[in-house]
Amino acid sequence: MSTRNRLLFFLIAWLIVLMPFLFWWSTWFGRHLSDTQITEYLNDDKHPRHIQHALVQLGERMARQDAGATRWYPQLLRLASHPVEEVRNTDAWVMGQDTSTAAFHETLLKMLKDSSPMVSGNAALSLVRFDDAAGRPQIVALLQPASIVAPVGGRVIDMDKAGTSVRQGGLIAKVQNGERTTEIRTPTTGRIRALSVTTGATVAVGTQVASVDPGSEQVWEALRALYLVGQIEDLPAIRIYERNVPEIPDRLRQQALLTEKAIRERARHQP
Repeated sequence: MSTRNRLLFFLIAWLIVLMPFLFWWSTWFGRHLSDTQITEYLNDDKHPRHIQHALVQLGERMARQDAGATRWYPQLLRLASHPVEEVRNTDAWVMGQDTSTAAFHETLLKMLKDSSPMVSGNAALSLVRFDDAAGRPQIVALLQPASIVAPVGGRVIDMDKAGTSVRQGGLIAKVQNGERTTEIRTPTTGRIRALSVTTGATVAVGTQVASVDPGSEQVWEALRALYLVGQIEDLPAIRIYERNVPEIPDRLRQQALLTEKAIRERARHQP
């Protein structure tokens, strides 16, 4: 191998290693941000991932009761109506880190009506920190499969498989209408429970194409919240996770049992 080809080989190998690292570095929320960077990122509407990065770091400061974090509170209130779902979702979690701020409480109550079930669910979980059970129905919904429907009519040209693990925003199916192809994505992380249509089928707007079981972390947070605010009528949704089956992790099963016990104990003391 000539010197030129050897150098070219090493350059390509170096780029193969460097590019994934640079991508990871630019998207990793654990990378420390200075105060100036947090301000810049919170206002970077062209890059929602930057906003999320700043929100995560700000939430960590708030959890440590860092008084300096209050300078960005007006931004948190503004971001509650951001057009990007992931930003609103993270924002709802962050506002739950400071229960002394009445404006956060009021904003989270409004976010219970968000069009995204993940945002309204996260707002409901944060409200429990305020000792407010107004979002209990949204929390119970977090335990149940999400129904994935077709936003447009057309012919299904691609479908994922039942049992596949999916991330929030993951592709479930594609629908073709004329020359236009629409991607159908899951609003939640979890596992595809069942498919309601097959590739090649024609669907109308609003037709259910799949259902997705919630992910373990979502179930865990919902069960912990219902431990505090759950009612007797919530037990059917909770008992699903008390089953001794392989797909339900032991920690979820134990938490479900503890949650039912707490609800029954609370019901005994209610007038």
